[in-house]
Amino acid sequence: MPKEYRTIQEVSGPLMIVRDVENVTFNELGEIELANGETRRCRVLEVDGTNAVVQLFESSTGINLEESKVRFSGRQMELGVSEDMLGRVFDGLGRPIDGGPEIIPEKRLDVNGAPMNPAARAFPAEFIQTGISAIDGLNTLVRGQKLPIFSASGLPHMNLAAQIARQAKVLGKDENFAVVFAALGITFEESNYFVESFRESGALDRTVMFSNLANDPAVERIATPKMALTAAEYLAFEKDMHVLVILTDITNYADALREVSAARKEVPGRRGYPGYLYTDLATMYERAGRQLGKTGSITMIPILTMPEDDKTHPIPDLTGYITEGQIILSRDLYRKGLQPPVDVLPSLSRLKDKGIGEGKTRKDHKNTMNQLFAAYSRGKDAKELMTILGEAALTDIDLLYAKFADEFEQKYVSQGYDNDRSIEETLDIGWELLRLLPRSELKRISDKLLDEYYDA
Repeated sequence: MPKEYRTIQEVSGPLMIVRDVENVTFNELGEIELANGETRRCRVLEVDGTNAVVQLFESSTGINLEESKVRFSGRQMELGVSEDMLGRVFDGLGRPIDGGPEIIPEKRLDVNGAPMNPAARAFPAEFIQTGISAIDGLNTLVRGQKLPIFSASGLPHMNLAAQIARQAKVLGKDENFAVVFAALGITFEESNYFVESFRESGALDRTVMFSNLANDPAVERIATPKMALTAAEYLAFEKDMHVLVILTDITNYADALREVSAARKEVPGRRGYPGYLYTDLATMYERAGRQLGKTGSITMIPILTMPEDDKTHPIPDLTGYITEGQIILSRDLYRKGLQPPVDVLPSLSRLKDKGIGEGKTRKDHKNTMNQLFAAYSRGKDAKELMTILGEAALTDIDLLYAKFADEFEQKYVSQGYDNDRSIEETLDIGWELLRLLPRSELKRISDKLLDEYYDA
């Protein structure tokens, strides 16, 4: 029987200090019993001699210092995992909220996981088709990669996240593919949108969803990505599945970290975030990847809203250091009505070269990708010149490039949220656009490929 303590000294926001504790360890779970018999869960955050700082998972309202009791369980936070999790919706602490039965776990795993040994990592090399041209064609996602989406307040990253979760697949092989979707600090309306979207398309059957709402405690928000990644590691490395993990919104997660850090009176770092924000994000992101000798893999798409559209804000800045590229959504393209408003020029997938080419996508992929980037960049420059000097000041070829940039945005980037394009369709649309330019301008594509595709 766990020992009970009636020595709560202080309650401050989500934190509580318990005196005279024995054999209590960092991260240990506990529960508080109120005078009326109600129990609330908590976790040990810090042990200083015989005093323990405890983090509450629920509200601290109604805790009477003299009459409330604290019990520590002797175990860390765990998630009961089983293949029955697929098709289910859980709250941020792994409890079912879809009206279905409790999961009978095959095993219980510590949610903190273990960092993947760099020497045991296999290099990402296989193409994942998201059905979105701006990603598949130009900033290709590769199995085992971490590719964040940088969005901003009011932009449709939710629609894009749901579209990727519905459409993502690995080509050519009939493999077990699953999605683990973790929503952090979103509204009930947004959470409902995801559940209904997955249910309508049938994607829910292969999805494990963790939903932490905006009105749930900040402490629960910190645990939610760990729950999701623990489920993903189980499916990938014990059940040989290829798992796509989507986490939205990392900004809400970092704000929850800041809130708890402030309650602990820690010295703040940049913009008030704790100094260990980089370490914390790295611990989370680095759980994705492929392992040597294991069939399964974890590919991660974290989504974050950049406060004030600022790429240099600590959250996107640190995320960019840890991950392999970024997909950036643009407010200007959103105002033009593009769906999705992906700004392909500043977007980057550092591993795209590893997942394209003959046998993976198509032999013309690399050349056409480079040519489309170059032509779109020159077209945007031509449009800026046109704005400053007027159309009459542009040469005929510059006018062609300006037309190319408009067509590229409308036909290639903007495809709607229900259009699932195969990689062949994406590449064919690319050639269709390149035919707007004279063959002599396509200097990044070999004559052999031009003979085969441009003149086709």
